[in-house]
Amino acid sequence: MGSDASSAVTELQLTSMAHGGSALGRDSSANERVTFVPFGIPGEKVAVRIVDEKPRYAYAEIVDIIEPSPDRIAPRCQHYGVCGGCHLQHVSYDRQLSLKREVVVDQLQRIAKIANPAVGNTIPSPSSWNYRNSVSFSITKSGQLGFHRFFRGGTTDDHDDPVVPIQECHIIDSRLLDLFRDFDLELPDLTRLTLRVGAYGDLLVLFEIDSVEPPSLEVDFPVNASILLPTGEVANLVGENKIQEHCAGRDWQVSASSFFQVNPQAAETLVSLVMDRAQFSGSENVLELYSGIGLFTEALSNRASHIVAVEASPNAVADAEVNLADTDNVELYQGDAEVAMTHLSEQEFDLVVLDPPRTGVSFNVIDAIVNIEPRRIVYVSCDPATLARDIRRLTPAGYALVSAQTLDMFPQTYHVETIALLEKR
Repeated sequence: MGSDASSAVTELQLTSMAHGGSALGRDSSANERVTFVPFGIPGEKVAVRIVDEKPRYAYAEIVDIIEPSPDRIAPRCQHYGVCGGCHLQHVSYDRQLSLKREVVVDQLQRIAKIANPAVGNTIPSPSSWNYRNSVSFSITKSGQLGFHRFFRGGTTDDHDDPVVPIQECHIIDSRLLDLFRDFDLELPDLTRLTLRVGAYGDLLVLFEIDSVEPPSLEVDFPVNASILLPTGEVANLVGENKIQEHCAGRDWQVSASSFFQVNPQAAETLVSLVMDRAQFSGSENVLELYSGIGLFTEALSNRASHIVAVEASPNAVADAEVNLADTDNVELYQGDAEVAMTHLSEQEFDLVVLDPPRTGVSFNVIDAIVNIEPRRIVYVSCDPATLARDIRRLTPAGYALVSAQTLDMFPQTYHVETIALLEKR
């Protein structure tokens, strides 16, 4: 990209929102090249400067807002626009909800090739601020705690350090912010720091280091502290290597390295949505992949005949064994989903429940699901692009999308949870 392109200012009408949090506009060139504009809102007219240029698309930064949206508001955080943790603080919350639904519809139309996907209006989070019960900090080159910088097209604003130090954060639980401000760290091998708070105020700190020797730690306030070694082992430093969460009417043990939904209030709704779409008669055999500490498993076990729950993390499976101790119809399988499916291919399942990471489901797992021919699939997704891709893979096998419900688990960010129901036709 030449210097003339980077300094030229042009006007754009923003028409829609892209997956990833940028608004979209098209320039006046012959091919109406798509331009991604962070911190824009569909419906606005803006003056922009191109910062990264490709043959078919470009990234731009806003120079001036010529016609602002009525949904534009002042961001709450001083780091907004530099820190990459939030993307939509400049948008009213009601509009955030509608934009997230529009993005899911767009992904299902373009990637899954579904002309008119049935996508429900986004269910709001009970809290749109200070909702996160967990936060992970990266380390700046000078040893400060911070978050990765906002990624602007092909560059992170030309800074040598991809991590920006922070003083405040408005989406994490205020108790975590207090804990963060109490830290005075001198750990030269520290690569990452995770803070978590449980339902009853118990605090947990997880250090990730390059050294194989865990450091000594002294604290003058009640906290649980553990360290994740390069070997993958978790060593306990202070207190216990776990916290207690509360969701769906009961408590859950969650170890330091185990996943739990970062928005526990919205997680209550998530469990209900999964159960509603499971449409139980009471005699179903259920396969649950990526089952974690057993949040969905326990609810499913109350309505189904038998559950096989598969989870790769040994620590999460250990938590699930504790959390599901009172169930007698759950079979836990610790291992990678691809490996597990090679052993489960001969079993019959009426329902498959999936809650994969953002990367979605591998080709081999999709093929294995198709081979066992469940009548229904409930797919819980935190990334609409990979959800749409995986639905597209299931379509030739006769699975059709019945409905998709969006749920806002991550206010102020572009991330959205989608609960999709597919049926064998």
